[in-house]
Formats: sequence, structure tokens, C-alpha cells
Amino acid sequence: MELLVMAYALKTSCAKNIIGVIPYFPYSKQCKMRKRGSIVCKLLASMLAKAGLTHLITMDLHQKEIQGFFTFPVDNLRASPYLIQYIQEEIPDYRNAIIVAKSPSAAKRAQSYAERLRLGLAVIHGEAQHSESDMADGRQSPPLSRTTSGHPGLELPLMMAKEKPPISVVGDVGGRIAIIVDDIIDDVEDFVAAAEILKERGAYKIYIMATHGLLSAEAPRLIEESAIDEVVVTNTVPHEVQKLQCPKIRTVDVSMILAEAIRRIHNGESMSYLFRNIAVDD
Repeated sequence: MELLVMAYALKTSCAKNIIGVIPYFPYSKQCKMRKRGSIVCKLLASMLAKAGLTHLITMDLHQKEIQGFFTFPVDNLRASPYLIQYIQEEIPDYRNAIIVAKSPSAAKRAQSYAERLRLGLAVIHGEAQHSESDMADGRQSPPLSRTTSGHPGLELPLMMAKEKPPISVVGDVGGRIAIIVDDIIDDVEDFVAAAEILKERGAYKIYIMATHGLLSAEAPRLIEESAIDEVVVTNTVPHEVQKLQCPKIRTVDVSMILAEAIRRIHNGESMSYLFRNIAVDD
């Protein structure tokens, strides 16, 4: 709301350009229609446009297609070069590592890291991961109190309920360093469960790499008590308090790429340099 109020104040003051810098775009996970819910990300994009923004700089959107919600240019910067540099410089014997996707939906991001580092890829599949598209939101449609009867002659086929297979790891992690990559780490239960499974399969060190470290609620305590050796996040979201609670959390500074993006836009220079070697799947 503060951003919207400030943007609108600038608009009413006849500002030529209003550029928003939002390293972590909020509500980015709510970018799909779940059952009959709302697409909050689209609403937020419309509000920013209505308030007067003419350009947006952000980093690692949850889905790249979110850029299509906006009616003005969006620069979706990437944090992966900084995280890959951290792996190469700070993880001893990283050549013995394997990149792990904690769910099949995260496999594309993990594949990008694996190809750039010339490492193997593993995917965790099964009952431990919760598909975000199947999360219950507490509502019933139609409501339970209302008795709905279809048309007498209408018979609609019922969709079979999903049944998750037993937990399995596709790929060999025995005697390797496991590096789990994702874009957001907020509730860490899935990451803790994935770390335990990887330990059982023989991984001797487990790192988690993520762009946005929200680390809400009991996340620092759960990380400290888990089999995870290190959680590496960027400073798109402030997490100084969480670092005091858990020494396993490390921070990678990405302010340079944001500063360069601001400078290039202000001077009217090309932004393509910041997206060099960025593939469609990144």
C-alpha cells in the first residue's frame, strides 16, 4: 500500500517515469486459478499499473508468465549467476555434488543449474511433496449446506482423485553433496523432509539454494534441528533476525545487479547485457 500511495503521489505530480524496484514480488505464488479462487498476482499487477508505475524491476518471479499480467515493461532479473558462483567458490569439492529438485515441478530450474555446473540431476517424487495446486483453502464449491442436483438427464464424468506414489529419489545421491535449488524458501517442512530422505539415500552434505529467503514462523528453528548443513539465500528479503536464530543461514548479495539495472534504465541504456546467456528455461 505504501508503494501504491507513493506511486500515485508521483503520478499526480506529473512524473515522467515511475519505476518500481521490487526484488521479491509478493503474492507471486498466487499466479494460477485454484479451483474457483482469485489470481492475486494479476490483481496486484493491475493495482500497480493503475497507481501509475511505468516500469518494474524484480528478480526471479515464481513463474515467468507473470510478466504477461502487466501492461508495462517488466525486467525479471536472475539471481542464479550469484548462487552458482557461491557453489563454485564456497562449497568444497562441489564437483562431487548433485543438483536436487525437491519436486517434479522444480525440475526445470534444477536442470538449468545442473547444466551450467556440469553436474548430475536428481528429482524427489512422492508423498512428501505437496502440490500447490491441490492445497485445500477451506472452502467448498458448491457449499455443503446447499443440496445441488444436476439436470435429470445430465451425467458428468467424475475426476479420479490423485494418489501420490511412495517417496522415491530419481537419481543416485549416495556419497554425494546434495544441493536443493528453488526460488522461494518460506515454510521449510518440505525442505526438511527432503533433506531427511537424501540423508537416508546416502548424501553426506545437504545445501539449500534459494533466491527469496522468507523463512517465516518456526523456519530458523526447524532448519537448525534438521539434517540441512547450510541454507543459502539472497538479500532480496531482509532476514537478519532469522540469521541470529540460525547460524546455518548464509546470504549472497545481489544488490549490484539491481543497481546496474536502475543505472541502465535511468540512462536509457540497453538491458540486454544483464540477460546474456539467459535461456528460455532459466
